[in-house]
Amino acid sequence: MGQDAPEHNPHKGHFGLARPYMAALNTLRGLRFAWREEEAFRQEIAIALPLTVIATLLPVSSIEKLLLIFPLGLLLLTELMNSAIEATVDRISMERHPLSGKAKDLGSAAVGFCIMLAIIHWLVILWPLLPSLHH
Repeated sequence: MGQDAPEHNPHKGHFGLARPYMAALNTLRGLRFAWREEEAFRQEIAIALPLTVIATLLPVSSIEKLLLIFPLGLLLLTELMNSAIEATVDRISMERHPLSGKAKDLGSAAVGFCIMLAIIHWLVILWPLLPSLHH
């Protein structure tokens, strides 16, 4: 930190037990915002929840169940981060700018990568089961 920098962020005023309590409130506020304002988040929840239930019911090992569920959670996490990037860019300026577009495109690419990762996990684990599930 520089010589003139404050020793702590004046906007972070919660210490002790108030800090995790406020962090939990911020988490709930963020999730509520994502649910209300971000259609992609709602769509991904609508896909992730039933797939999570299906994963728990499949005749695969516990590790394979985790390998099916983990990328779904990673997708939701990445969507939240993408939404944060978009909100930050929009806060700075609603004007079109190449760097703003780049930031938003990179966030979108991260979400797309997670979707592909989830699809690959599901295909690799379910492919050997298809003959037995078909009968």
